[in-house]
Amino acid sequence: MAGGFVDAGNLKRAHLYEYRITGYFIFACIVAALGGSLFGYDLGVSGGVTSMDDFLVEFFPDVYRRKHAHLRETDYCKYDDQVLTLFTSSLYFAALVSTIGASYVTRSRGRRASILVGAVSFFTGALVNAFARNIAMLIIGRCFLGAGIGFSNQAVPLYLSEMAPAKVRGAVNQLFQLTTCLGILVANFINYGTEKIHPWGWRLSLGLATVPATIMFVGGIFLPETPNSLVEQGKLEEARRVLEKVRGTTRVDAEFADLVDASNEARAIKHPFRNLLAKKNRPQFIIGALAIPAFQQLTGMNSILFYAPVLFQSLGFSNDASLFSSVITNAALVVGALISMALVDKFGRRAFFLEAGAEMFFVMIAVAITLALKFGEGEPIPKGVGIFLVVAICLFVLAYGRSWGPLGWLVPSELFPLEMRSAGQSVVVCVNMIFTALIAQCFLISLCHLKYGIFLLFGGLIFIMSAFIFFLLPETKQVPIEEVYLLWQNHWFWKRIVGPGPASSSQV
Repeated sequence: MAGGFVDAGNLKRAHLYEYRITGYFIFACIVAALGGSLFGYDLGVSGGVTSMDDFLVEFFPDVYRRKHAHLRETDYCKYDDQVLTLFTSSLYFAALVSTIGASYVTRSRGRRASILVGAVSFFTGALVNAFARNIAMLIIGRCFLGAGIGFSNQAVPLYLSEMAPAKVRGAVNQLFQLTTCLGILVANFINYGTEKIHPWGWRLSLGLATVPATIMFVGGIFLPETPNSLVEQGKLEEARRVLEKVRGTTRVDAEFADLVDASNEARAIKHPFRNLLAKKNRPQFIIGALAIPAFQQLTGMNSILFYAPVLFQSLGFSNDASLFSSVITNAALVVGALISMALVDKFGRRAFFLEAGAEMFFVMIAVAITLALKFGEGEPIPKGVGIFLVVAICLFVLAYGRSWGPLGWLVPSELFPLEMRSAGQSVVVCVNMIFTALIAQCFLISLCHLKYGIFLLFGGLIFIMSAFIFFLLPETKQVPIEEVYLLWQNHWFWKRIVGPGPASSSQV
């Protein structure tokens, strides 16, 4: 069929891999996954802070006056201020730049080194923001935060995918998304509390970002490096020891041989970024490096995460009610991540992409129609309509939380061969951050001018990306990470570009 499923039994040595889930493996994955909490905490806290009156009075008095004035402007435009949105999007522009350096560190010094650098930078940015006295300090702090996210988002998905046995790689990699979701949820609760602390509650919200950064740094000191990275650095004996320890067995000959083979091929590649453009790597580049990270942002989900309190206020909720509604919304995100963790290695990546994509499409259309019919200028929103919008957005978030949220990081981290894995992940983060920053910068002005049409736009994009997944993404569940390249040789479309493999008859 269109997806081009491939029988994992045709892969090289996958059936010889052995493993047990050990305490050492669990510790390493939990500590590394805390990198997601940095990303999540910022996603959750920034939208709440930008809706707090004390923050607006100090830095954006014009927005504060417009928020409280009863003008004959549409409610969609309350927060349309490009400097205010720059407060949010500057972080993602900084992450975009920093991920280039993160690629070098991740490849030459290891995944663990990038995790530690990310924690230090994020801690620094949180301190600068907490003590900010002007907009310039806010933006500088956001840039440090962005560098931290650039390093951690570059290294953590790779770390988790490389540490995990193939049969549970989906669930393990999604620890990153789970901690991201928990970071968002915790930030929402903190915002809900600090909003009542005048006039410095917003400083506490921003400053508490030092907590996950500190935990990740201290835990990172004790993290083992991944066997893949150690082999890449030529530390074969140490790589073998770590592999035996994380797999809980000394019978790792087959997996270790695959790692060494992949590393030998990697050493022949002098320019990994240039190698991304090679014909044999075209599927990984198009799907993993460009399409999936861009599509993840074009779902419109991060616009809801950034501006959930602002969005709910624009739709007529009070400040307390808007923060509380965003808590409910992000609780749905955590539930979605747990569902995906539990079932993605059973039902596969494609199934979650496609069924959740259909749900997200219909929710976006329903929200757009509701706002078109019921949302007037300057009028409070009817209670029943408000409840419907919260429920609809929760359903959208639940669908995203089990599909594009976690799989947008999991699938790209599975696709790249070792010789260009760090370079590939850098492009993934770059593309993700470009679209994250652009949407963060453009969402409020688009909401102001397109009104309910912004939700129709996102609905159309979700339809396009679901069709892309249906036709062009093969299933990667339970395929060893060093043997994923064989899927392209057996895919109905990609084999025309990379050439057919010996198992091309296994396509169904």
